[in-house]
Amino acid sequence: MYLPVSGIEVAPWLPPLVAFLIASFTTSSGISGGVLLLPFQMSVLGFVSPSVSPTNLIYNIIAVPGGLYRYIREGRMAWTLTWVTIAGTLPGIFAGAWIRVNYLHDPGAFKVFAGLLLLYLGFRLLYDTFTPNHRESAIGKKFRETVKASRGNGAARYGLSAGLPADAVVKRKRLTLRRIEFEFWGEDYSINTFTVVLISVAVGIMGGVYGIGGGAIIAPFLVTYLGLPVYTVAGAALAGTFMTSVAGVCFYSIIAVLPAGAQVAVAPDWTLGFLFGSGGLLGTYVGARLQKYLPEKLIHGTLGFLVAFLGFRYIYPFVEIMLALGG
Repeated sequence: MYLPVSGIEVAPWLPPLVAFLIASFTTSSGISGGVLLLPFQMSVLGFVSPSVSPTNLIYNIIAVPGGLYRYIREGRMAWTLTWVTIAGTLPGIFAGAWIRVNYLHDPGAFKVFAGLLLLYLGFRLLYDTFTPNHRESAIGKKFRETVKASRGNGAARYGLSAGLPADAVVKRKRLTLRRIEFEFWGEDYSINTFTVVLISVAVGIMGGVYGIGGGAIIAPFLVTYLGLPVYTVAGAALAGTFMTSVAGVCFYSIIAVLPAGAQVAVAPDWTLGFLFGSGGLLGTYVGARLQKYLPEKLIHGTLGFLVAFLGFRYIYPFVEIMLALGG
């Protein structure tokens, strides 16, 4: 199957299969899977023009609703956090798309900065996850105790069949210009509104530049530095990814018909985006469905691995160049 916009030839069954496998693995962490699809498109399929960024956003638009449906249905959406995240990322993604088209056709320096930041976040998550003396969170303890109790009465085996109890839902408390507050599984959480907005704007800019909805960046910030449970962060991160992806595709589509777009290939490949999205829709549903059966430590480790992988992907070309010059 030849796709003229991206200039690649691919079997029609391959993109949905790859997207399903990736999304099933990443959605429990609040990541749609675009973080892994982008290098797949560039390195495996050979789709390397700027059009790959909006194509990746099309995948997000189609795939994310599957995961959102499960998180909303199971009561794990922190809406106060979600609205603030969207309010920050939307203007950021417009700025990022504009920067990408006008100034960052080959954004090597910015990639190094983003890569180092993501590597730090990823390794911080992995360190916190696997350090023996790391203090376990209240939610992590409750999950472990629930699993232990279910094993004791023979109702379930470890982990995958225990799951979060029915009362482990997000309860909205208050949203003000200063604080975001909510309750989850008997634990209260209160974070600074301005901090979330600031992080969201930065995430939106990076998402607009690289064609990722932002979940891969904002989720580790919320978990690592603000101390929020990943069970509540995942849905908010996906919602932000969906909204910013819609805005990003619209922006790139407009740029494609303007003089600036005539100089650079920025029109998305809708066919390829839909192929990826069709598999991702089912994959995000499965990933969100599985989340409540996974211990917090495992989800943290998965998120840390994904973020570190993305950071490595960004800085690897720079490292290759330095090694070549040194040799």
